[in-house]
Amino acid sequence: MTSDDMTLDASAPRLEVDALIDDPRTRIVVCCGSGGVGKTTTAAALGVRAAERGRKVVVLTIDPARRLAQSMGISELDNVPRRVKDVDEAAGGELHAMMLDMKRTFDEIVEGHADADRARAILENPFYQSLSAGFAGTQEYMAMEKLGQLRASDEWDLIIVDTPPSRSALDFLDAPKRLGSFLDGKFIRVLMAPAKVGGRAGMKFLNVGMSMMTGTLSKLMGGQLLRDVQTFVAAMDTMFGGFRTRADATYRLLQAPGTAFLVVAAPERDALREAAYFVERLAAEQMPLAGLVLNRVHGSGAAQLSAERALAAAEALTDGLSEDGAADGDAGTDRAENNLEATGIVDLDGGNAGAGTVGGLSPAAAAEHTAPTSASAAQLAAGLLRLHAERMQVLARERRTRDRFTALHPEVPVTEVGALPGDVHDLTGLRAIGDRLALNGTSPDDTDTHTDGNITGTGDQGDSGS
Repeated sequence: MTSDDMTLDASAPRLEVDALIDDPRTRIVVCCGSGGVGKTTTAAALGVRAAERGRKVVVLTIDPARRLAQSMGISELDNVPRRVKDVDEAAGGELHAMMLDMKRTFDEIVEGHADADRARAILENPFYQSLSAGFAGTQEYMAMEKLGQLRASDEWDLIIVDTPPSRSALDFLDAPKRLGSFLDGKFIRVLMAPAKVGGRAGMKFLNVGMSMMTGTLSKLMGGQLLRDVQTFVAAMDTMFGGFRTRADATYRLLQAPGTAFLVVAAPERDALREAAYFVERLAAEQMPLAGLVLNRVHGSGAAQLSAERALAAAEALTDGLSEDGAADGDAGTDRAENNLEATGIVDLDGGNAGAGTVGGLSPAAAAEHTAPTSASAAQLAAGLLRLHAERMQVLARERRTRDRFTALHPEVPVTEVGALPGDVHDLTGLRAIGDRLALNGTSPDDTDTHTDGNITGTGDQGDSGS
């Protein structure tokens, strides 16, 4: 197996990351994938690289972890873009970063689409406070809202979105539909009916049915909760259509040519199975897929030495040590029979004092004194050969897994990110990831020697993942 065997097949299309982020027509990059594969770090590294290549970039993270802020040297991220210091702005670019505050975003929508009195009534409503803080899908919906706001401001050349982890669906795409369906659903329309039907005739018509329904709901939900919901619905009446409209507009924005989705995965079976699902789902939704980022790919500087040859060499060394040990045992018996010890003749006065070496050892004992060093070296070499064999087996497994994906999706461009030995926690580490993203599938062995002191050995990122 040669070093070339560890890189992408020549037939596989290559993802040109620099061409993607340099293209002024690319306005939004969405990093998606399952949890723990490195989406947050990939998004941050792309942001640093794009900014230092001359673009005005904002990175929006939805991951509640604070690693992005730490890696960018920002004490805290919030709902407002913060400028990142120490980014090389010689090319005219800037980097800003923010972390989604879904409740604050929801509050901003209410404040922006209702008069002061109605906005205050909504914000103080207990049901609204629960909905805005923890309703299923609210986080993803608010991410879509914030993305729409950022794009509408036209302040940024490039918006990079780090999506939440998704195991079985693209929640980032599904959430607007789910929340919109909830707000437009029969349950909400029934609660809104008394407010929409005017006059005594209308209320009389609804009175019997509504009293029956509200009596049942009061038992299920509690009377106070039902009143909170009805108050919320009455106050939000004029805004429901706006949620659906904005969700549809942002959904169309994600389908537009200026948007690019990057699926991030590790070279592992489960992660690539999820990646295949993402690819197929994006195609079904007509979302523009830029390619796959295969993260934490391992390499070797001695890929020409196969696992089989390394194990055979380790066995040969081990066998040699065993034979030497047996020979040493025979030599010890001869010494005992000839009144010898490890330090030479037992009775030095009665023997040949000149048989000792300068250090007081006989020639045989001096040779034996150096034997442990040789044995230790052989044992070390055998251990290293076995470690190399394990690494080569990992490489082979990663390659097989990757090749299965590329065989199923030969149209998807791929770039590989070589594994780093530790956690990325600063801009230097993010630049290293950016460099590897742009290597375009080059063997990670070429970069394994370029680790620096700013990368630690802890954290789940480990090899350029977040």
